[in-house]
Amino acid sequence: MDPALQTMISNMPEKTGKSLEEWKALLKTRAFAKHSEAVNFLKKDHGVTHGFANTIVHLSKEENSSSDDLLTNQYKGKEHLLPVFEKVKAFVSDLGQDVNIVPKKTTVSFVRKKQFALISPATKTRLDLGLKLPGYPTTNRLENSGPFGTMCTHRVRLEQPEDIDKELKDWLRDAYSHAG
Repeated sequence: MDPALQTMISNMPEKTGKSLEEWKALLKTRAFAKHSEAVNFLKKDHGVTHGFANTIVHLSKEENSSSDDLLTNQYKGKEHLLPVFEKVKAFVSDLGQDVNIVPKKTTVSFVRKKQFALISPATKTRLDLGLKLPGYPTTNRLENSGPFGTMCTHRVRLEQPEDIDKELKDWLRDAYSHAG
């Protein structure tokens, strides 16, 4: 399991008042049509912050899927893109001890107090990195958020490890700063 995710799970009782297993049991007592309904239930009815609520809901849905399984499924047939993902993940992990890396079914979120970036294999040859950079203009490289909608303000297309250059690292640093 990803160390950041394990830390989040370990901190859950202190930060939310219940363990992951207790939250999962609570979620099983209700039926939610959408992921967002369960997240909103935890936030509004139980005062759980968005990052924890989102993680609890994802992990309750994917009980039989480890972080490694989620990544394996995302990159099936696209294994050659894993070095690009790993380079982004390594850089983001070094931004601060408060970074939580949350693998989901189709994306991996990078969260501080709130999500500041997410990455997803978009095609067989490309990853899309979504960034939350309010007020930043779009450019040829720093595009409109595209498929990420309101989850991010911008998107950067990544095809090879060399795409993680100084400019991209500056954007990631800024997104991280805005999320604190």
